[in-house]
Amino acid sequence: MDWNRWYSLKSYLRSSLWTVPLIAIAIYAAVKPVAEMVGRWMTRQGSLDAKTSLLGLSMTGARSLLGDIVSADLAFLVFTFGSLLVAIQVAGGQYTPRIIATTLLRDNVIRSISGIFVFTLLFANRTAGWMGENEVLQLQVFIAALFGFTSVVAFLFLIDYAAKFLRPVSLVARVGEQGIAVIESVYPAPSAGVIIAPERDTERGAPERIVRQRGKSGIVLAVNLERLVAKARRADVVIEFVPQVGDFVAVDEPLFYLYGNSDAIDDNRLRTLVAFGTERTMEQDPMFAFRILVDIALKALSAAINDPTTAVLAIDQLHRLLRMVGRRSLRVEEIEDSSGRVRVILRTPNWEDFVHISFREIRQYGASSIQIARRLRAAIENLIQSLPEHRHDALRVELALIDRAIAKNHPFPEDLALARIPDSQGLGGSAVSTTSNYQLAPSEASRAQIDNGHR
Repeated sequence: MDWNRWYSLKSYLRSSLWTVPLIAIAIYAAVKPVAEMVGRWMTRQGSLDAKTSLLGLSMTGARSLLGDIVSADLAFLVFTFGSLLVAIQVAGGQYTPRIIATTLLRDNVIRSISGIFVFTLLFANRTAGWMGENEVLQLQVFIAALFGFTSVVAFLFLIDYAAKFLRPVSLVARVGEQGIAVIESVYPAPSAGVIIAPERDTERGAPERIVRQRGKSGIVLAVNLERLVAKARRADVVIEFVPQVGDFVAVDEPLFYLYGNSDAIDDNRLRTLVAFGTERTMEQDPMFAFRILVDIALKALSAAINDPTTAVLAIDQLHRLLRMVGRRSLRVEEIEDSSGRVRVILRTPNWEDFVHISFREIRQYGASSIQIARRLRAAIENLIQSLPEHRHDALRVELALIDRAIAKNHPFPEDLALARIPDSQGLGGSAVSTTSNYQLAPSEASRAQIDNGHR
């Protein structure tokens, strides 16, 4: 199987709820004959007769117990999947549809508990069907009872887990954790200061050959960089991947630019190193975590929901991710081989891209909220304090835009003064603005407004 097909299949299985129950069916198929064989052997040895049975159940009691287990697990399964469908609708409508495939359907706790229900249901039903009129399968009944008790405990745990899992703070925190993991994998090196990008067009000129997309259109999910570097090294070429991970690529659009001995590269083999899908994933797309958090904040700030506190929770995670990104080296476009020669060129988001997606839309939709304005200011000022100097310019621009936006949206001096105070809680905490310490050089009018507000 080609790498792109394997990656797409793996991504699909990770976001599919039915995979763990299917595995549970396979485990049941393997455990059932073993349990029956061991049970018959122990019965022949006389260690599982009616008097010394593990549960001491008669035929009537065993059948009643197994029937209760089957009924309970069937009810648990119906309730679990029914509740999950409702949760998907609520999460998609209140937060963002992009939270479904990336968080809800990939939760291993929910999938594992559903697998326990399926295994217990099948095992108990099979045990009840195999018992004769006078033979109680003591070992199988004991195993079914054990898993039945486990199912009850798992169901009670699932109710508590789902109630906590669907809270806004839990969802945005999970997206933040996934974003941190992606940032660490895509940008492993710490920031080394300002790096001037080379003039690629002057160095390499026009590409000798263009490899275009064939087959179906789709969104770039991931690229196998190791194999690209190896292929470029063997052919002694430079391969430039034209789109960015997360971009939509239509049929016949450029996919690769080849510089050098391009005839040694097979187009079809090159295309197999790019995985496409219908929806973005986080595996190699650090910007997608920012996109999900911003969408949650925008939905919370909409007139239909009007929940700025949830937007503040999303800003908390955006602040956390920006602190991580700001300390990383974002210059990973040129990938070298072991000899130090550039072999692959891959576009990735720069610092300004991360800053823009984190603040611009939230400011546009939430500038009228004092809570949002204060939380954004607190995040930006903290980033200016904690990040290297070469990250400050983009942040200063955002801070100046916030000043202009709140001056436009708050005509009352008292509201304007309150909105200019940074607050990590949005509204409710206490903080003193340190804007003047950063020498932001705003206009004279803006400086006067800030001073008046701080007094």
